[in-house]
Amino acid sequence: MVRQITSTILIGVWLAQIAAAQVPATGTKTNWRAADTPSHAKVTDLSPGTSTLDANRVRAAASTTVSVARGKGVLPNGAGQVWRQYDISTYTAKVKGTEHPEQAIIDWILRETGTDVWFTEPLGLLSANKRTLSVYHTPEMQRIVADVVDRFVSGTHEPQVIGLRIVSVSSPNWRTTALQRLRPITVQTPGIDAWLIAKEDAALLLADLQKRADYQEYSASSLVFFNGQTQTVSQLRPRTYIHAYRARSSGWAGFEPEVRQVQEGFTLRISSLLSQDERTLDAVLKCSIDDVEKLVTVPVDLPGFNGQAQRAQIQVPQLVSWRLHERFRWPVERVLLLSCGVVASPGPERPNPFGILTPVFGNTSRTDALLFVEYRGRASQALVTGQTTTLGNAAVGNSARY
Repeated sequence: MVRQITSTILIGVWLAQIAAAQVPATGTKTNWRAADTPSHAKVTDLSPGTSTLDANRVRAAASTTVSVARGKGVLPNGAGQVWRQYDISTYTAKVKGTEHPEQAIIDWILRETGTDVWFTEPLGLLSANKRTLSVYHTPEMQRIVADVVDRFVSGTHEPQVIGLRIVSVSSPNWRTTALQRLRPITVQTPGIDAWLIAKEDAALLLADLQKRADYQEYSASSLVFFNGQTQTVSQLRPRTYIHAYRARSSGWAGFEPEVRQVQEGFTLRISSLLSQDERTLDAVLKCSIDDVEKLVTVPVDLPGFNGQAQRAQIQVPQLVSWRLHERFRWPVERVLLLSCGVVASPGPERPNPFGILTPVFGNTSRTDALLFVEYRGRASQALVTGQTTTLGNAAVGNSARY
């Protein structure tokens, strides 16, 4: 009987020790941390009295130790991978106004090969600085890389000019008489139409569109770019709205509105790469249009004096957005024409019949947005004809990535 009581006591003590090891000591606050937060980051308190939670400042439970091997000091080459270094200094030395011109070469290599081949079997490596592009992969992949590098290094190093014109009409019925001039090409984005058109026919089509009462031009830009680099055209304006209310920090009773902004308008990024013989042009177009159709008003109750609730209003943006991310290749003597379909208006202003600019944002109108893309040759030649002037209110700038 004594042994049985002693065993029961020992088991109870053992269970109590296990429970004490699993439960934090009195006064200890339980915390967790997001996976991308450094261990030295400020920790968010998750005690019952905490009213807010910032997922970027919280601490997770300790993870198990991962087994790490030092390797054999030699890169695996089971698929016949070879190491190659390409001299790209003749290209990067010519590019002005860009901090990392070599990034364009990496971007275009990834567009040709896809990204999966560099992060799956067989092992591949891709790295560059302003002098050297280092590649470790199979001979087949090296040939693709060499072709892309040749377009940069052996191609033209002079600044080039590409013309962009963004217009819209309220109805897509312009196709009735224009389709016979257009040659359709394949597009992956649903709802997008693309055609190639002779430059002379493009000028006639644009003249016909300009005669329409519903014609609106948002941007007519001639972008000067270095081969393979990315340019950005944007026309944005902020739209403010009341998101919430917070207690006044000045000590006065009551609440003050918390205002947020949403950018509406369009942003177009284009990265263009000429062939070595300068007869074809590759272009990656990334376009986004955001329009606030209206601000939906929502009533909310706020604590008032003597327990009385006071009524206020917040606003929720009703957004209409549209996205395009496509790559095209076409002969330089042709014009690429894109129709984005009947979408939100890409620009912030539209002239009424009296010539007064009235805001487009905030209404429910739709337009057929059209984009003309035209290669205009070297900048030295275009300067003579005065084709490099940027028109309209669009902001034009450089962008390192697409």
